[in-house]
Amino acid sequence: MSNSTTSRWILGLAVCIFTAASYAQWSNPADDIPAYHPSAPLKVSALPPILAGPKLRGDNFRFPWQVHVYQQAARIGNVLYQLPCNCRCDRALGHTSLRSCYEGLHGTECSTCAKEALFAYRETKAGKSPAQIRAAIARHEYESIDLERQ
Repeated sequence: MSNSTTSRWILGLAVCIFTAASYAQWSNPADDIPAYHPSAPLKVSALPPILAGPKLRGDNFRFPWQVHVYQQAARIGNVLYQLPCNCRCDRALGHTSLRSCYEGLHGTECSTCAKEALFAYRETKAGKSPAQIRAAIARHEYESIDLERQ
């Protein structure tokens, strides 16, 4: 075997090993947690506002539950900041937490985001901490929320 053939085999093997190692890292369920912030935002930080008031009208707000979800989200914005969103909008839209879904219109079109926000509101009112709510979201407890009964 010539030096160039050996070099190509080594390079090919290295590419295969790198690809396999990278794939294993991506598929690790323990690392597959959607984006969130571990603590409340600093008082000095300026976050984009959650949509409210006249912005809760129009074609995107066809159902009463959509307006209701945004109203509840506005009341617990700092809690939502500390929660992940299981629809994976962190990957698709660059969201940094569940709160990001309500800074724009995403919360109107995604039942996962809507259910999680209503669940978070109820759990916050029941005295649960963001960490407890985060754990419950990881267990998919929000899935029992019925958006039509809001």
